[in-house]
Amino acid sequence: MTRIKVDLHVHTSLSYDAFNPFKMALKIAELRGIGCIAITDHNDMIIDYKDLLNKPLRIILGEEIMTSEGEIIGLFLSSRIEPGLSPEKTIEEIRKQGGLVYLPHPFSETKKRRGIFPINTLHRIAKCIDIVEVMNSRGIDMKASIEFAQRYELLMGAGSDAHTPLEVGNAYVEMEPFLGKEDFLDKLKRGKIRDKFTPKWYRMLSNRFVRKGLRSLVSF
Repeated sequence: MTRIKVDLHVHTSLSYDAFNPFKMALKIAELRGIGCIAITDHNDMIIDYKDLLNKPLRIILGEEIMTSEGEIIGLFLSSRIEPGLSPEKTIEEIRKQGGLVYLPHPFSETKKRRGIFPINTLHRIAKCIDIVEVMNSRGIDMKASIEFAQRYELLMGAGSDAHTPLEVGNAYVEMEPFLGKEDFLDKLKRGKIRDKFTPKWYRMLSNRFVRKGLRSLVSF
């Protein structure tokens, strides 16, 4: 049976802390055999991308939104959602667009990671979540994330959390091709998480300051 690789968490240079020009991200995805990527920029969203897209790569439009307590990703969105709202209000705005609620990096390997929800908030909003990211290439406590998803009977996803081109496709879900949002959810139930962590040495070399410097040299 034909299966595709789906990276559910990719940033482009539209994110303030990423150096990942859109066309370059698409090229790397193609070279790595990724069939679908979710573009999930921080508090911003690509709308007019079709003129840049000339490859048979499927794109899910999304946004990684900083709420008043932590980050939530909306998938299958049609417009940008303002940051700074409560988690519940942010989820409500995602639902208004018919989107899916994707919880990124719920349990980080380091407490210093930005955007992590307090544990009490995670349990408070758990039943409003569609998909839990149990594999994030930039670092995650996979065991705790899987246990959380299983406890609340939530679907599991994976994403590279790419902030640079070479990270695209480092983690993905291998699943059957899908036709739309509902079919995506159905196929995700039978998907397989494929994991690969981005080496720490690479993350150190491509730190936020380096990425911001490169952003000034290359356009989106």
